[in-house]
Amino acid sequence: MTDLDRLQQDLAAQGVKYVFGAYTDVHGVPKSKCVPIAHLKDAAVGSELYTVGALDGMGELGPNEDECVGIPDFGEVTVLPWDRRYAVAPANLSFHGEPYSHDFRRILQNQIADAASLGFRMNMGVEPELYVLRETEHGARPWIPEDTHNAPTRGYDLETTILADPFLEPMVEYINELGWDVYSFDHEGGDGQYEFDFGYTDALQMADRMLIFRLMAKHVARTLGCFASFMPKPFQESFGSGAHLNVSLADVSTGRNLFDSGVTGEPESEAAREKVYSPVAYQFTAGVLAHGAALMAVLSPTVNSYKRLMPRGLMQEISWAPVFQAWGYNNRTLMCRLPMNRRCLEVRTADSAVNFYLGTALVLAAGLDGIRRELKPGDPVNTDTYKMSKQDLADLGIRRLPWTLGEAVTAFERSEFACRVLGPQLHASYAQLRRAEWEEYNTVVGEWEQARYLRLW
Repeated sequence: MTDLDRLQQDLAAQGVKYVFGAYTDVHGVPKSKCVPIAHLKDAAVGSELYTVGALDGMGELGPNEDECVGIPDFGEVTVLPWDRRYAVAPANLSFHGEPYSHDFRRILQNQIADAASLGFRMNMGVEPELYVLRETEHGARPWIPEDTHNAPTRGYDLETTILADPFLEPMVEYINELGWDVYSFDHEGGDGQYEFDFGYTDALQMADRMLIFRLMAKHVARTLGCFASFMPKPFQESFGSGAHLNVSLADVSTGRNLFDSGVTGEPESEAAREKVYSPVAYQFTAGVLAHGAALMAVLSPTVNSYKRLMPRGLMQEISWAPVFQAWGYNNRTLMCRLPMNRRCLEVRTADSAVNFYLGTALVLAAGLDGIRRELKPGDPVNTDTYKMSKQDLADLGIRRLPWTLGEAVTAFERSEFACRVLGPQLHASYAQLRRAEWEEYNTVVGEWEQARYLRLW
């Protein structure tokens, strides 16, 4: 009996009838044909073909060209705990026997292999935030009416967390059933906004898990007559939704966290803080910052993303969002944070719309570039940059992250680093897609413009 025979029998014993070998489009949305379990072995050798050129940002394969082959990674198959008839395995795409240029999972695997050649494995945790909303005659609103009774925020509120139990408890139960180990969850600062924190794992497996997480949240919300939104900034007066990437490098042989210098105890001074992290951690951080502007086009990939990345905007209080291309130890106003309660780099600019394969690949590649070049991140910024004047920021060399998707795409287009990591075809098509989104946005006449200008003269 082969391994596939055993897998097929095991899945059938669990009640699985259908299997998806899921790749993602450029937005990180999973795509797959559904294969009856009797044909699992056919799928394993590439029976399922895809005209990926019909999808956004997936290359120029036209109707006259051959199809891509989807190859499921059955070593990472997940039986969906909310409907055990279905199992999902992440898949890779090949074209004419070679990895396809727009296989985002393969882009991450390439960087993982590069890290391994240097003796590193990247571990990652994600802090996913999302909104659960209901459709009303007045548009999308928080699914629990009590959320709107207090202003400006119900963040960490015990009562509204308990009221959200019909959504939160199934999520926690499903996540734990998958073995991901939820260690906290909460009602975030936005009305109808929630966050889940669960255990970290290696970077590829975490990206695979986030594909399942999004499907799970959408399912649970639907059972309540609601929908889960991963829009980064759904309401101008509310908090945005991040998906902070908490990354570290481990020794491939021992598993030791190489960001940890080994210094123990609570640091009591700035000099003591500096010694908590290793030189490798600072070099990795420096690499991410060096390519920070270009990374934004992928980590904050939509027009809407940049409405999250403001100190306040139209909110009643500060946004707590990363605004500046700098780093600090516990400073949440910056792109990069090296926290004191764990030994990792928190990349705070990744938002809820990120393609986790693509974003993780570029963060890892940037960090490795910093290590190879032995870059230094500069001095930590541990003051509230929201309160600093432009001149004070300039004096310290603190740069604003791109204000708009247009600025981010320009940095991405000019980045030889991004082109090298993604390959010229994917680099060009991704820039073209995001540039077109930005240009379309700038041609649309919105409600704000009509309210401001329609009767001004």
